[in-house]
Amino acid sequence: MPHFDARALLDCYARGVFPMADARDDERTFLIDPERRGVIPLTGLHIPRRLARTVRAEPFEIRFDTAFREVVQTCAEAGPGRAETWINHPIETLYTGLHEQGFAHSLECWRDGALVGGLYGVALKGAFFGESMFSRARDASKVALVHLAARLIAGGYLLLDAQFMTDHLRQFGTEEISRAAYHRRLSAALTVDADFQRAGAFGGAAALQVISQAS
Repeated sequence: MPHFDARALLDCYARGVFPMADARDDERTFLIDPERRGVIPLTGLHIPRRLARTVRAEPFEIRFDTAFREVVQTCAEAGPGRAETWINHPIETLYTGLHEQGFAHSLECWRDGALVGGLYGVALKGAFFGESMFSRARDASKVALVHLAARLIAGGYLLLDAQFMTDHLRQFGTEEISRAAYHRRLSAALTVDADFQRAGAFGGAAALQVISQAS
């Protein structure tokens, strides 16, 4: 994808498409516009009881934007059941550029000084596009997602785009909608001036309360 920079990447998200690669070491990048799209509801988000107990127990220190590149690089690593990753080096560079401009964010779970889980994505107006997540400790990526949802709700976001439906995301009430329906939701979200930094730091119980109030 020649001459593809951070600004062009934002334009892609505004049009409802996003980049992927076939493998970590494949420098080629292509754009995806799925016929079916996974969307996590910010109103009516479902938190399983066991996970809610874990969130309240606060087993991790939650941080935002303190290790963005490390989160992306860890998401790009091969793991059990995943021999290849769609995050190649050009994509890593692009998203790091977006982060430096304030458009991409990471949410991190730390324990004993080590990064044990997290996720990252792109924030544009009232839409947040979740890109990838990882977990090195039980429930770390799920806890990260709960805290992300609370922050987005507090910041006035309307859309949390999960890109594709997975069994991991289904438990949160993730919907799979048509391309046309997704573009309608995206258009509405792009009219809103949300703020990722609006919410300060809050604990697990406060995060759950924010989500509950939105339901």
